[in-house]
Amino acid sequence: MNRDLSLKQMDESRATETPQSRACPRIRIQVPVFLRGSDAAGAEFIELTKTLNISARGACIASTHMLRLDQLVQLTIPAPAPTSSSLVPSETPPIAAKVRRQDLLGDLRIFGLEFLRPLE
Repeated sequence: MNRDLSLKQMDESRATETPQSRACPRIRIQVPVFLRGSDAAGAEFIELTKTLNISARGACIASTHMLRLDQLVQLTIPAPAPTSSSLVPSETPPIAAKVRRQDLLGDLRIFGLEFLRPLE
């Protein structure tokens, strides 16, 4: 199954949204993130995954874990190795988010997350 084609089909199926219905535009970009939470069975996990798109108010991510709607999760963007420069932070603070929707594309689980606080 061609995942890029499936993601395109998923985007087209959501094309009924008008630009005015979104508070913030989505940017289709893949950013590596650590996803931390607990799965549907209650087992805690941390998973390296990626965003499929992102906005100031949320993100769409892929995950191998089964998450529940309205579940709280945390995203952390991996930081480069520490440097001696004070301009580069040694880590990024976790981004708290709530699971708002879920889709299944073959064996890939896609989750729509809403950030508890919009990104600045």
